[in-house]
Amino acid sequence: MSEGATSGIDGFTPTQLKTLEALRRPPEPLVFDPDLVADIRTEMRVALDGFTERLQPNQDVYISKYKLTSVLECEENHLIPDDFEWKPSTAKGQVAHRAIQLTLSWRGEPNPIDLVDEAMARLADEERGIGAWIAGLSPADEADLRGQSAERLTKFMECFPPLDRRANPMTESSIRWPNDGPIVLSGKVDLVMGRPRGSESSKVIIDLKTGRPNVHHREDLGFYALLETLVRSVPPRKLATFYLDAAEAQAEDVSERLLRTAVRRTLDGINKIVELHAEGRPAVRRPGVTCRWCPLADTCSDGQAYLDAQFGD
Repeated sequence: MSEGATSGIDGFTPTQLKTLEALRRPPEPLVFDPDLVADIRTEMRVALDGFTERLQPNQDVYISKYKLTSVLECEENHLIPDDFEWKPSTAKGQVAHRAIQLTLSWRGEPNPIDLVDEAMARLADEERGIGAWIAGLSPADEADLRGQSAERLTKFMECFPPLDRRANPMTESSIRWPNDGPIVLSGKVDLVMGRPRGSESSKVIIDLKTGRPNVHHREDLGFYALLETLVRSVPPRKLATFYLDAAEAQAEDVSERLLRTAVRRTLDGINKIVELHAEGRPAVRRPGVTCRWCPLADTCSDGQAYLDAQFGD
């Protein structure tokens, strides 16, 4: 999918054309003031130095979008030990993203099942993380993963025009800042598009989602935009959450206000994490949408009251 091409679209579906329009590059180049980028980098660097002074000796803190969201919602939920484990429903996204990557150089007409099979085989060869899990799957779980991943990939291919190599598309693109120190901000973006153009903001950061829109999806993308600004010194031009089930993109232009909001939210979250994990402040309970899947919900009166008010009869 070209960043701004209008030719060669005769074979696109209406949904693909709608996606192309949502992500199209504006006619005028977007270039942010270098002083803004320098100011953001300085503010973040000074803040991280201050947070570092409050850490315990040899204490490392890794900041992801998930940790920020959890600590800014319910701190008690945030402190629950992470019991993540791979299963078809949690692995389908990573398999589908590797399959999307394969479409860039696939010979002939790409078939979702063939792409997913190749993606699973390549991930299994890596023999670590998800690869080790895939290699040990039972036939039933392997079939379940293949089916769920193929469904996700099929929806993507139906919604997106073919990815244009000239736009430098990258899937599962990792980013981190800074590269040293005990506090590190990190993320992994579903899809990034855009060829560098000097100081012009050309990249589009895309998160692929199923289910319904959530305000945190926009906040997650703001965190990614901040990371891209800190690492490359050039903000992206647009952020988009693409809801595959609804075939709908919610896109937002990157602005100074968006970046400064992301700075404030990120620093607020890091401050709370330092207070909880390094300084021992008691956690604050805040009922919210996370109550729907919180393991403490059955014994949390506040959480039960929130769920009854929101989803009760």
